[in-house]
Amino acid sequence: MTNDIRSTDTPSTAPARAGARGWAALAVLMLPVLLVSIDITALNFALPEIAQSLQPTSSQQLWIVDAYSLVLATLLVAMGNLGDRVGRRRLLLIGATGFAVVSVLAAFAPTAELLIAARAAIGFFGATLMPATLALLRTIFLDRQQRRLAVAVWATGFSVGSAAGPIVGGALLAHFHWGAIFLIAVPVLLPLLILAPLLVDESRDPAPGPIDPIGIALSMLALGGLAAGIKEIAVKGVDPLGIALVLVAVLTGWLFVRRMRRVAQPMLDVGLFRLPQFSGALLVNLLSVVALTGFLFFVTQHLQLVEAMPVLDAALVLVPGVIAMIGSGLLVVRVVRRVDPGVAVVIALSASLAAYGMLAVLGEDVTVPGIAVAFALLGLGIGAAETVSNDMILTAVPPAKAGAASAMSETAYEFGAVLGTTVLGGLLTAVYRATLVVPAGTDGAMADAARETLGGAVAATEGAGAAGERLLEAARTAFDHGVIATSISGAVLMALAMVVAWVSLRGSED
Repeated sequence: MTNDIRSTDTPSTAPARAGARGWAALAVLMLPVLLVSIDITALNFALPEIAQSLQPTSSQQLWIVDAYSLVLATLLVAMGNLGDRVGRRRLLLIGATGFAVVSVLAAFAPTAELLIAARAAIGFFGATLMPATLALLRTIFLDRQQRRLAVAVWATGFSVGSAAGPIVGGALLAHFHWGAIFLIAVPVLLPLLILAPLLVDESRDPAPGPIDPIGIALSMLALGGLAAGIKEIAVKGVDPLGIALVLVAVLTGWLFVRRMRRVAQPMLDVGLFRLPQFSGALLVNLLSVVALTGFLFFVTQHLQLVEAMPVLDAALVLVPGVIAMIGSGLLVVRVVRRVDPGVAVVIALSASLAAYGMLAVLGEDVTVPGIAVAFALLGLGIGAAETVSNDMILTAVPPAKAGAASAMSETAYEFGAVLGTTVLGGLLTAVYRATLVVPAGTDGAMADAARETLGGAVAATEGAGAAGERLLEAARTAFDHGVIATSISGAVLMALAMVVAWVSLRGSED
């Protein structure tokens, strides 16, 4: 079985090539891919407005962003396995319906707590969408060359959706209330509900075996506990609850692996992790998304709250990066026909490393054009890395197990999204609070609001005169100190991803 993006299928009878209907099905399946990935990051530009409207604490602000990805990451393995059994198209349509309904409810959430709950519910239905889309591609495109291109389109669409999320959000927020961010689910998913039954054939594992409720429960406890524990430690420091959650995750993760090795028909073939290309591709996938979502978390706030740019103008700064991501994601398909995939990924990720290094060096002196260049460099690396890693993960398993393998790819992606905002966002918040110097004589309530978030400082100082200006300037300076520390951490993560790619992805042969 091949793990190489350059490989070709070599059975005695060439597999059937997909026709126009297959490519039309790909276009339809890209709708939930774009929506789910946009939903991960579109909220970034809305955070300042939400902060002023709902007055969340700094912890609640991180939960508003991460509740969606946290639930997604927790359920993806279980939902991928469920789709293999009950039918991937059926699960896709059920999830799309629920996603649209709950998104409408989120658009009108009156409190931070209800918005967090709605985001979690959207994440539940989102978990039914993503494994199904990638697994269906595995069954639609049997020809290796066609499937390679389809996976490249899928991976590029996912990365571009995450990068374009703030742009879409910025365009909507320039004209509408922040709730419009969630309402975009309705016009995107309606065509899917109409066209998918016409263009996408049902597929499932022909011999799925019995449902494993114990395995599902253990996977949810392991993934959910790990994500929640990391978030707790990132927000509150090393405390007993955070440590307990991580320990529960480690224990249940060990029990899950032990069970998967012993049952006759495991929901996840843990033996795949012994393949360097599979495990290495997953890790590159995860680290790439950490870098992308962490970058977007702080840059979108910097453009609006430090540079004081209108939301639409701030969104347009990111357009070159989105274009770069699209180009690199598609171009790498041709590049790896002649260049070793691992070498190609290392070269691409060096551009992402340069992006974080650029922000770390420039610090408070970074300009808006500099941010645009940095994001373009980041996009070059992420676009190529996501395409290669997803192809390697997907082709490591037979079509019958495509849902479970797709779920692992998506789990890495969603955990990357959680870690990007939780770890890098938590570091930013910690440095912001540690370096914020409140000017003498500042009103106590105004100072408390500024200590929570930069958005809180902007809201509290509006109309406060000279005292407010002094506090706002101090808050902006502290925020940029946090950006520098976060950028250094992002550069380290990109260096680690390059090492992983060099060690595990080079030299794979058919």
